[in-house]
Amino acid sequence: MSAKFLTVAPFECAWREDLKFREAGRGCVAFEAFACNDVTLVFRENVGSQGYHYKRDSSPHYTIILGSHRNRRLRIEVNGKAVVDVAGVGLCCSSSFQSYWISIYDGLISIGNGKYPFQDVVFQWLDSCPNCNVQYIGLSSWDKHVKYRNVNVLSLTHTHMPLSKHVVFGDYQVEDELDAADSFNYKHMDYDKWGLKNFLESWDLSDVLFIVGEEQKPVPSHKAILAASGNFPVCSSSFVINIPTVPYPLFHALLHYIYVGWTQIPQEQLCSLRALSVQFEVMPLVKQCEETMERLKLDKKLLDTGKNVELTYPSIRPHCSTLPSLPINIHQLRQLKLTGQFSDVSIYIESYGLIAQAHKIVLSLWSIPFARMFTNGMSESVSSEVTLRDVPPEAFRAMLDCLYDGQLHDKVIDSGALLLQLLLLADQFGVTFLQQECCKMLLECLSEDSVCPLVQVVSSIPSCRLIKESLQRRISMNFDYYTSASTDFVLLDETTLINIIKHPDLTVTSEEKVLNAILMFGMNSKELFGWEEVAELIVNSKPELLFGERLQLVHDLLPFVRFPLLQYSLLEKLQNSNIGQHIPVFQNLVNEAINFVNCGLAGLENEENVRFQHRRSSYKELQYICDGDDHGVLYFAGTSYGEHPWVNPLLAEPRKITITASSPHSRYTDPKVLVSRTYQGTCFAGPRLENGQNCTWWMVDLGQDHQLMCNYYTLRQDGSKAFPRCWNIQGSQEGKSWTNLRVHENDRSVCKPGQFASWPIVGPNALLPFRYFRVVLTGPTTDATNPWNFCICYLELYGYFL
Repeated sequence: MSAKFLTVAPFECAWREDLKFREAGRGCVAFEAFACNDVTLVFRENVGSQGYHYKRDSSPHYTIILGSHRNRRLRIEVNGKAVVDVAGVGLCCSSSFQSYWISIYDGLISIGNGKYPFQDVVFQWLDSCPNCNVQYIGLSSWDKHVKYRNVNVLSLTHTHMPLSKHVVFGDYQVEDELDAADSFNYKHMDYDKWGLKNFLESWDLSDVLFIVGEEQKPVPSHKAILAASGNFPVCSSSFVINIPTVPYPLFHALLHYIYVGWTQIPQEQLCSLRALSVQFEVMPLVKQCEETMERLKLDKKLLDTGKNVELTYPSIRPHCSTLPSLPINIHQLRQLKLTGQFSDVSIYIESYGLIAQAHKIVLSLWSIPFARMFTNGMSESVSSEVTLRDVPPEAFRAMLDCLYDGQLHDKVIDSGALLLQLLLLADQFGVTFLQQECCKMLLECLSEDSVCPLVQVVSSIPSCRLIKESLQRRISMNFDYYTSASTDFVLLDETTLINIIKHPDLTVTSEEKVLNAILMFGMNSKELFGWEEVAELIVNSKPELLFGERLQLVHDLLPFVRFPLLQYSLLEKLQNSNIGQHIPVFQNLVNEAINFVNCGLAGLENEENVRFQHRRSSYKELQYICDGDDHGVLYFAGTSYGEHPWVNPLLAEPRKITITASSPHSRYTDPKVLVSRTYQGTCFAGPRLENGQNCTWWMVDLGQDHQLMCNYYTLRQDGSKAFPRCWNIQGSQEGKSWTNLRVHENDRSVCKPGQFASWPIVGPNALLPFRYFRVVLTGPTTDATNPWNFCICYLELYGYFL
């Protein structure tokens, strides 16, 4: 979409060519919506019209309404007939954009709320007579305007892995081929069918054998699992346990509940199953047996001799046989790891020593590679010791904790380096859930300085495709910062850099930044510099020596610099530089740009050439001229971004910006004054207590769809003599965590009532875009009476506005 968002009027529907499933009947649409209620999506076999409305559609279609009935219900309609109308799933929000996703797979409709597609499922419904031909997606509304943005269509695999897997694996079929030295080979991991259920009554990794019933049926099992789910008569020295009085079907039902998370049994055997569960202290099953027996007792119609009843362990992921979804006491399992009780494998790390005494069954139920290692007849299958090479001990210990607990610990989340090592280990050992959690945590806890190093790591991991694409987009959208704050970007692989330079969301303040980045990357530079330095170096060196093996990449990337967007004076300097004399493709591109400026598009053979078009995301330069000028961002917002004459932006409808203070609104604490462009004798923000300390600030919110790279700002003192001496100007993306843009310590610039004062913002943080800005006192003012009142009556920000 060319606009920031798409607004759909009541009783209309928007259809776009790109909103189409790759495969009919199978796909997912992820989007953000802003609405009071009735976010409505239609899925049809053919494209509809703008005036289309699902209430008048007689052709086959699905309609999904999020927030129906004034944001109180979720509604699904099939061909105009309501099939789902449930309360309590109010998904919409009228105060901000929210993220949703909807997937359809052969009639299985899944709906989620959140920024991670295929996670956070809030509702699922299966159509018994599915329409497998729906392919086109319409964005509609009911009786109020709805705004949509960031609408993307994702494909689903033919094998239809569980929805939670798609956040990591996407369309990839996961394969990993390890050499023989790694002791195991595996392909085609089917995680959908993996888990503890694969080891139910299996001889693989079993360390205890029950002889069950009068027929003396042998039933293999695993001590660690039994010890963590009840109180079974197992000990470290025993292998065979006789229970001749317990019928095999009853014992099988008990094990099935433990290993799979559910079981079924004839109604008349419920009492016996309860007694067996009490005997072995499997308390979740005891409780469910009692609840079912009570329900049958109260409703005689449910009684049916010979009919099976199903008992399912309550879980957020039903019919999933991994630890968090099973009736296994995680605390007890953790104790087994700490004490080493029932351990059947000692794991060593080369050059480190013993790292843990673990249980093969626990490792194998999370990791197919571990399962192959322990069951394929190789040396590890019969050995009680395993030695690993090139494995970081702390990260491996953290991975073991996750395998036993089923979740990431805080110490891992708080350490970016450990989290990254853990991601690599999870990929190496095929621990899918851990990969997913690490990817989510890395994205949520990401710092600006860790983006480029993280891209370098995940680029080589096929299963991290989505996190890699997310990071590449982040670098593209903040290109100035990542290519000017450090030289980390020159360590990226060639493919990643090409994807960033070619990215449709590449956002720069000047094409000169793109040119400099390409030249620095080509030289594999360890220092930051511009094209002028390259022009000097190339005089005494050939391009082959200066760029080495990356020379061809420089040739390939230079056409992505949109030279025609540069100032004519800069183009003339480039034309006369030494670079053009040694690199013909550079000279040709500069000459082409100059010809474009002189002749316009009429002189070009290809009018559609992307080099001559402004980028979809481009900043408007709003630079400081003088104190109180009309070139700042807040003045620009008062003109509706150049659309009409200036009015106070806090009085405009709809409001363009928001200003708040640390103290409540009052006669002398009025945000409108700061952008009114009129002098006010008394205007201040008062202090509030934050973390036990006085904190005084004025804060500007540029709005959901705007950001600013701030490189200058202006304040004006009100009529008082409470002159500030110590304060900071800060930026934030979400209004919670703040980055210092300039720190003022004992600054005596303001020394008169009503005085203007302006300061530049320099350094790498001036290249970071922020939505929120605030000026905050960090020390008392010169007024001894009210030292924590921040007394200003004017504020303006400058820089590159998006």
